[in-house]
Amino acid sequence: QVQLVESGGGLVQAGGSLRLSCAASGSIIRASSMGWYRQVAGDQRELVANVIKGGSIMYADAVKGRFTVSMDTAKITVYLQMNNLKPEDTAVYYCNAHIQRAGTWYDTDYWGQGTQVTVSS
Repeated sequence: QVQLVESGGGLVQAGGSLRLSCAASGSIIRASSMGWYRQVAGDQRELVANVIKGGSIMYADAVKGRFTVSMDTAKITVYLQMNNLKPEDTAVYYCNAHIQRAGTWYDTDYWGQGTQVTVSS
């Protein structure tokens, strides 16, 4: 089994910062990519940022210049540093990872349980 455990969400005022962490555990050979999505009730889940092993990084236009994603491949952990937060960043943030489990030759998509980020104006 593979689990993704998130931490770091909470309530912050506009202009503030938060740092999310997501650690993968289990019988893992490698994580080929890890990243963050967010979802507002009633809307579709959307990509926030993603990092591919080897260094390729993608950001949603709405967070470019404010958010920074990083991945520690040794710890199989992904971080999201969120600065200059805005009320429109309020959402449930989900960790996502493409992971090769021990005993398999392919990647499987995994999701964390979600962590609430609320930005007050």
